Amino acid sequence: MEVSFLLDYTEQFDQAGIYLHVSESVWIKAGVEVSDGIPQVGAVVTHGVSDWSVAPVPEWIGREITVRLSRAGNAVTIRARAGDEPFRLVRVAPLDESARAEAGPFCASPTRANLTTTFTRWVGTDADATLHPGQD
Repeated sequence: MEVSFLLDYTEQFDQAGIYLHVSESVWIKAGVEVSDGIPQVGAVVTHGVSDWSVAPVPEWIGREITVRLSRAGNAVTIRARAGDEPFRLVRVAPLDESARAEAGPFCASPTRANLTTTFTRWVGTDADATLHPGQD
């Protein structure tokens, strides 16, 4: 699945991207979140407890962002990009291959009201065929 949106939010913990839900204790959210004053691409992966990984992407401000989740076997591969740049690998996370999951776009702002996010695209896609594109 791919979700695209405009990175036009600026407040601490404003965020948008894709949310994959298996249960209350198993879920993944991936996208761009403002933290420490700059946008950070990353993911939260939850299997009973959550972890959070991020990397700064201040050059993505004001651009259309696309986040892709690909599920294959017992893993979810998360990639993201700005505009038509090549996708960057964000994370590979485990997910039981028999788990039934639903996914879709999300936005949140846990520290303020009235966040508006402009989603531009939401589509189902084929899963990425390889972890490292261009290599067999």
